[in-house]
Amino acid sequence: MGFLSKLFGDSSDKENDTMTNVKLAVIYYSMGGTNYQLSKWAEEGAKEAGAEVRVLKVPELAPQSVIEGNPAWKAHVEATKDVQEVKLDDLEWADAIIFSVPTRFGNMPAQMKQFLDTTGGLWFNGKLVNKVVSAMTSAQNPHGGQEATILSLYTTMYHWGAIVAAPGYTDPVTFGAGGNPYGTSVTVGQDGKMIEDVEAAVKHQAKRTVTVAEWVKKANQ
Repeated sequence: MGFLSKLFGDSSDKENDTMTNVKLAVIYYSMGGTNYQLSKWAEEGAKEAGAEVRVLKVPELAPQSVIEGNPAWKAHVEATKDVQEVKLDDLEWADAIIFSVPTRFGNMPAQMKQFLDTTGGLWFNGKLVNKVVSAMTSAQNPHGGQEATILSLYTTMYHWGAIVAAPGYTDPVTFGAGGNPYGTSVTVGQDGKMIEDVEAAVKHQAKRTVTVAEWVKKANQ
């Protein structure tokens, strides 16, 4: 068995496994549509694995006047007006959660932080313990805070008592997507288009997340 086989195992067999009874919430914030697209790919990957999925956005905090002044932002808000906003009930419902956000100076956007700051009641009552979580991000250059942004999300998850299911190097697709072991990250050019091809990496991360969630769920039955 070669080094890559030892490292990754037979990824084709793993991806053909079908998960059952796992509920996944994909929670995102997006201005131009990148993290919405990552979330939709995560939804596709998780559904291929048999999970029940909700794609949810966090509430917008920016003034409408600011949004109106940015054509791309305005267009994305209009295009996703029917996407449901996340509620605390969605966190209770979910066995697993994938977060997707752009980076803001190496940290998560205020919109996501504001939502996470409302979870204190659930945390206090132990409702978030053993949730399986993972995260994705985007930035305008490869070293624009992508890893730090994902780690900033995971810091909150450690306080929850959640179980972080990072992709690591569990599949070769991670290298093709830039090699971020903490979570899929993508560089977005000035034209708003993704530079790396990360679709396969996102789907693998989603499948890995629901796989770990199924292990945890079965262990607690």
